Amino acid sequence: MDITKIDKNFKVETKIEKDDIVFLSANENPFAIYGVFFENGMYRRMPEVVAKTVSEGVFSLHKCTAGGRVVFKTDSPYIAISAKMPLLCPSSNFSLDGCSGFDLYERKDNGQVYLGTYQPPMDIKDGFESVIDVKGGEVREYVINLPLYSAVGELYIGLSDKSSVSEGKPYKTGKPIVYYGSSITQGGCASRPGNSYEAIISRNLNRDYINLGFSGNAKGEDEMANYIKDLPMSFFVYDYDHNAPSVEHLRATHERMFRIIREKNPDLPVLFLSRPKHRLNDAELERLQIIKNTYQNALDGGDRNVYFIPGNELIDDTLEDIATVDYCHPNDCGFYAMAQKIESVIKNVLDKG
Repeated sequence: MDITKIDKNFKVETKIEKDDIVFLSANENPFAIYGVFFENGMYRRMPEVVAKTVSEGVFSLHKCTAGGRVVFKTDSPYIAISAKMPLLCPSSNFSLDGCSGFDLYERKDNGQVYLGTYQPPMDIKDGFESVIDVKGGEVREYVINLPLYSAVGELYIGLSDKSSVSEGKPYKTGKPIVYYGSSITQGGCASRPGNSYEAIISRNLNRDYINLGFSGNAKGEDEMANYIKDLPMSFFVYDYDHNAPSVEHLRATHERMFRIIREKNPDLPVLFLSRPKHRLNDAELERLQIIKNTYQNALDGGDRNVYFIPGNELIDDTLEDIATVDYCHPNDCGFYAMAQKIESVIKNVLDKG
């Protein structure tokens, strides 16, 4: 049934040249939203009221839709989007497709196949629309990844009015992997949303996830720890080395945040990471030791569900010259290398469980 023929208020104006196109809200059945939720007029990664208690930066960035996905099935010969985007976060070292684009995958039993990117125009101001032609005539499952560094207020999916649309399959487990950390965790600077390391791992393992990366604003606050500890999680990945404003700050907060989360989740697998970098100065070496100490103290206390990957092992030294955009933020090559190392730990642990 085409609801726009009953209620014209649902009709979405479009310049897309498809005579039979009808737009459906991504926030309604049968579409399933993962990694974000709709609250007070936009998609968010955590509740607005909680974000306000953490910091002004987290409050701004929690509206960015990093890790957000829409999952559904359809036999439409094309899939379009129409997005209203009230917050854009462009950067000179970041692809516009990564900041503000969406990308489309076909989901199969053995993984996902990339079908294309909904590319925003260079002069994007408050949203855009785009369409990708796909193989119609047979019901297939699709995943649309939402932007890494922009907010989405409204999202509509455009399909042929002659097609069907239905629910997609749930992920392998009901509990997501939760990632907390810096701009690297948020996805800077992947060329498009599906190339963040968390998205790569999710496709490979068919696991849901929540991206709590906050560019420049992951500082291990108690308010954030108290929020995370109450989330349903199958695994927790923990890295805010880059955003701790000083060695002293990292020392004061790193183990404290872990203890807050561990007390509420005694059996939760936790992976500690340090910044993905090979040549460390004295302060960075001291930061690395602080993170190692948190890990070692947990082991010494009998905790056998903690894991650690030092940053110089996240990206192989043979890739050092080509894996980042600025010797800090990974490009697609860097994120792929990170995904391989992190995924191996997550897979081994969760497969045993």
